[in-house]
Amino acid sequence: MSRLFDLTDRRALITGSSQGIGFALAKGLAAAGASIVLNGRDTGKLAQAAQSLGGDVTTLAFDATDHDAVRAAVDGFESETGAIDILINNAGMQHRTELENFPADAFERLLQTNIASVFHVGQAVARHMIGRKAGKIINIASVQTALARPGIAPYTATKGAVANLTKGMATDWAKHGLQCNAIAPGYFDTPLNAALVADPEFSAWLEKRTPAGRWGQVEELVGAAVFLSSQASSFVNGHTLFVDGGITASL
Repeated sequence: MSRLFDLTDRRALITGSSQGIGFALAKGLAAAGASIVLNGRDTGKLAQAAQSLGGDVTTLAFDATDHDAVRAAVDGFESETGAIDILINNAGMQHRTELENFPADAFERLLQTNIASVFHVGQAVARHMIGRKAGKIINIASVQTALARPGIAPYTATKGAVANLTKGMATDWAKHGLQCNAIAPGYFDTPLNAALVADPEFSAWLEKRTPAGRWGQVEELVGAAVFLSSQASSFVNGHTLFVDGGITASL
């Protein structure tokens, strides 16, 4: 049974993995046996993350919103280093403003960071996976894939798009041996949510709204990521797995 979840001899590229959810998933997949490729734009932060992670880890710096840069980086890595067996599209950002005053430039940044990057990196990696007839792609969605809150309508739109692009990936690429799924975290204590975590009123609301009664811890996403990265999910495709303490199950 344990072999179903064993990631030994698998290599995982995780975008936006110098901190937060991305780093936690890198650490968790490494513990399951995978070698890790950390990605981000800040080479200094990547080097610190790699040193902290230790083990079989490399870094690959590129801007996930730049199609040509992504393609060059992925193709170069595959040619010079080896196969990327698992991709986790984790890069993302948030911007909170009421919709009637939401800046157009912020909306465009959200589109590029949260959804275009999933297309750019997913396509670049999948082209190599298709040739090997095997691969795992995991896109990080959100509780906002299913629910909305005031002040983050464009973010909600991007995360809804992540779920539908995941379905499209599965529809096009399952026949080539790829499994493409998404993880939708609920409210987790991460740098992206630092302002909310520090807000006693919001935290009190969240604890009442969430059946589990608390914020999630990033380590609680690891099991879902290992499952979707492993042989255990060989017939799971186009699925969005909510890891949210029950918030989407309850009114």
